Amino acid sequence: MPPVTSPPNLLAASPIVALDDATGRRSGTGGTLGYTPAVPAEQIARNLAFINWTVLVGLALGSFAAVALTRFRTEATRGFLAFTSSCAVVFGILAYLSDGALPATLGGSPTVADPAFDVPRRLALLAFCVFAALFTVALVRGRWARQLAVLTFVAAAGVLLFGALAWGGGLFGAIPLLLQLGILATVTGGVFAAMILGHWYLVTPKLPTGPLILVARALLTAVGLQIVLFTVWVATGAGPAGSAPFAALTGPWALFVWLRLIVGLVFPLIVSWAAVKTARTRSMESATGLLYINVGSIAAGTILAAGLYFGAGILV
Repeated sequence: MPPVTSPPNLLAASPIVALDDATGRRSGTGGTLGYTPAVPAEQIARNLAFINWTVLVGLALGSFAAVALTRFRTEATRGFLAFTSSCAVVFGILAYLSDGALPATLGGSPTVADPAFDVPRRLALLAFCVFAALFTVALVRGRWARQLAVLTFVAAAGVLLFGALAWGGGLFGAIPLLLQLGILATVTGGVFAAMILGHWYLVTPKLPTGPLILVARALLTAVGLQIVLFTVWVATGAGPAGSAPFAALTGPWALFVWLRLIVGLVFPLIVSWAAVKTARTRSMESATGLLYINVGSIAAGTILAAGLYFGAGILV
């Protein structure tokens, strides 16, 4: 009878490959075999909670700023002011709930979260919701409520400041991030308020054109400022990733950076300019339609900007 031999041990004959959860590298007895980093879309998807926070905070703070602007500078109707202010409160509550569900880390992103500023940021968000709600009640009653508006803005500034300190990677990085969060909130909430205001003209045609022209011009200016900041950020390689100047335009994240520029900045700038022109000629239906389009393009730009910062550490 021939001797019985056992089958070859395939595991012993080949290096054991294991995936290191911390680095994503494949390692084994044969040494490091290399690794496959997450593609940009996957890296962005890992940080959807922070993108969601940015959009909700932007809608809350920016729409309230538009309400305050039209309340104290124009003859906007009480109905529009109270409705949009109520929306800001709802967005603020959703942002507060979203903030409480943020993960402690940002996956493999160069952006690092500092938990020391989580509680102050959430308290500032809660204060914003309370003061904005009181301001809404004052609007319904026909009061000016300037002090409540100031308190709400102070709370909003605290939200942005503590957010920048939490995710800016230190004071030096927090300053440009604070500016970025502020301008994102201005355009995201501002275009929402402008769209609501344009719709108000469709049901109340005799409203004066002043409020819509003012909001549309402010939106146009803010988007123009975003393009200036985009140029500065890209030219200096701003962000925790520490990219070389203009490297973001050609690197692995270039597709998202160009989409941010074309879809989220250049296109909204053109549409905002057209909205101002149509509002001045009292073509309110056309202006409202343009603002509807701008809501989608600016929201897409905000999502791209937040995804690039939290996913890749690139400020654009």
